[in-house]
Amino acid sequence: MVGPKRHFLPLAVISLSAFFFYSYYHSSLPSSTSELSPNFTVSNPIYAQNYNPSLANFSFIVKVLAFNRLDSLSRCLRSLANADYLGDRASLHVYIDHFAHQNVSSTTTVDQKLSESRGILEFVDGFDWKFGEKLVHYRTTNVGLQAQWLEAWWPSSDNEFVFIVEDDLEVSPLYYEFIKSLIVNFYYNASNYSPSIYGASLQRPRFVPGKHGNKLLLDDKTRLFLYQLVGTWGQILFPKPWKEFRLWYDNNKAKDIKPFLEGMVTTGWYKKMGERIWTPWFIKFIQSHGYFNIYTNFLHERALSVSHRDAGVNYGKTAGPDSQLLEDRSLDFNILEMHPLSSLKWFDFCFREVIPGRIVTNMDELELLLPSLNKQDSILMVNLFEVSDSVARNLLCHFERLNIRNYILLGPESDFLFDLARRGHPVINVDQFIKWVGLHKLTSQGSQFEAIKSILAKAYVIKKCLENGYNLWVVDGNMLFLSADPFSESKDPNYDFFLATSLELFYVRSSATAKKMWDNNLVSKVVAMAEDLAKKGSLSHSDQSFVHVMAILLEQNGAKFRKLDETTFGIKIGSANVNKSSLGDKKLVYWSAEMGLESIQKWLEELNLWVVDQENSCTAVVCHKS
Repeated sequence: MVGPKRHFLPLAVISLSAFFFYSYYHSSLPSSTSELSPNFTVSNPIYAQNYNPSLANFSFIVKVLAFNRLDSLSRCLRSLANADYLGDRASLHVYIDHFAHQNVSSTTTVDQKLSESRGILEFVDGFDWKFGEKLVHYRTTNVGLQAQWLEAWWPSSDNEFVFIVEDDLEVSPLYYEFIKSLIVNFYYNASNYSPSIYGASLQRPRFVPGKHGNKLLLDDKTRLFLYQLVGTWGQILFPKPWKEFRLWYDNNKAKDIKPFLEGMVTTGWYKKMGERIWTPWFIKFIQSHGYFNIYTNFLHERALSVSHRDAGVNYGKTAGPDSQLLEDRSLDFNILEMHPLSSLKWFDFCFREVIPGRIVTNMDELELLLPSLNKQDSILMVNLFEVSDSVARNLLCHFERLNIRNYILLGPESDFLFDLARRGHPVINVDQFIKWVGLHKLTSQGSQFEAIKSILAKAYVIKKCLENGYNLWVVDGNMLFLSADPFSESKDPNYDFFLATSLELFYVRSSATAKKMWDNNLVSKVVAMAEDLAKKGSLSHSDQSFVHVMAILLEQNGAKFRKLDETTFGIKIGSANVNKSSLGDKKLVYWSAEMGLESIQKWLEELNLWVVDQENSCTAVVCHKS
């Protein structure tokens, strides 16, 4: 439970092979894939490329964080020692925090505190740990919860894993078997590994930190799922993300950057308790990097790690176990059954489902993608060509604030595009898409060819959307919406097409007329125009405009369309008369494609519309109930 509380040498080859085969067998069992999660396999960014760790170097350390509760620590260590470690070597490191001298008011109290500490030390020194190295770290001063966690581990390799428990926890005898199976399946199985996963929690999920988020509800068939929230009641940490976090923490702490994240309960905790707690730091890191944690759902309030919530700093009196400890092997399910990563559900801090890896490279994948969008009649296709990463991130933060989820991002092949897909945004890789439809010969390097690729891709995407019954808005990334429904004009039934040239807005309704026009020859005409554009030495602004191209073709086909009143629809930033009061009832703000990033950021900051931090991460988590 996240909260402000205190509190192996290599295996033999035969043993390794047997265990790996056993785990791999269970991970290969058939499972039902979520209907919302198309299994894209081309350049899927949720899987690591060229990742090849060595299971032979696997090592495991249990880190126990203790303070002044001997009975709690005794129960915790005995439960750890009762587990089956499968003949593996497992190290035990116990960190005992010192009492705070400034809180001691008399010699009698000092003697009592010293006696408590020595009693704990004597117990730990005499505790028999037969599975590997036992190390005791007795601190000379009271460092508190944050340092206990953050200073407990610096991975010695990418094959070293830790399981961190606080002293009032109790673990199941089955916990290590589960952990080992999980690590083999989701870390060492290259086809089932994702760099987005930072570890796994063995506690029962109980808490949604995003204010006004969804209730934490799962169906009875879900055994494993991914959730952004870290668990402090029995957390397995993977080495690479932890190192990344520690360096990130050092950088932000040294620059006095606080882990504030609007819309999160944990930010309130930090403002109240400051550096006594560590979880707001880790939560901010996870939010900025788009990482996830593996959780279990064993039903009937069962878990492999249970907090007894003993009396201490966090609880005035003992509250008792938060869950039912899963101990018996006679279960109603196979605890070691590990379904493929592609079949698991992913949830953000609002406990809203995230669908990572939706990256389209051809028309067939586009057909799979469309049903995974929010169930609305209209889809937004956002052009990210010539749009900076910061501006694109800012746009997506506004989408989150306005609960706009029915969108597709269209852009050139890049690490940034793949990262957006990894985080759950649906994207179209235009470079691969153009190759698939056989039009890559029309394009080359340079800004004018980027424009041609964008025009071609938009025409094909519109065709597929119309075939599937979706209306489509085509917009550029050089604008921000000020309302969740900025396109009410599209509800006029007298028109199937709407456009605004300077805003680079285009709308097509999924009507019989529009479908017929696209099915007949409109796409081929777009291709013909692209061929002509490719022969030009340079392109004018109108040549590069998709809306300009569509206006010409609609007129040639005798189609009826409506031009939007751009002066009332949106407001262009960059002039002295634009301020907060001038936004009024405008539906969007936009800017020239030639405007530089610094100017864009400056204007949007003045209008309170720049909502990303120095890492291009949203400054807030905004929850909308599903």
